[in-house]
Amino acid sequence: MPGLRKRSVLLAGHATSIALEPEFWAVLEEMARARKVSLAGLIAGIDAARAGRGLASACRIAALAYAKAR
Repeated sequence: MPGLRKRSVLLAGHATSIALEPEFWAVLEEMARARKVSLAGLIAGIDAARAGRGLASACRIAALAYAKAR
């Protein structure tokens, strides 16, 4: 997975890791700052709303939607 950056997060009491491109991590960090939540809190919200989609894909889509709305 060249170019991907992996991070571990705790979701609903379970450790999981997510591998995303650094550009997506940067947008997610900006989203978290704008919403005044931690990155883990933001990802937990994305996880709760992902409706069967993979977590990494849901994070990418959330980041894209945020970037497009700016």
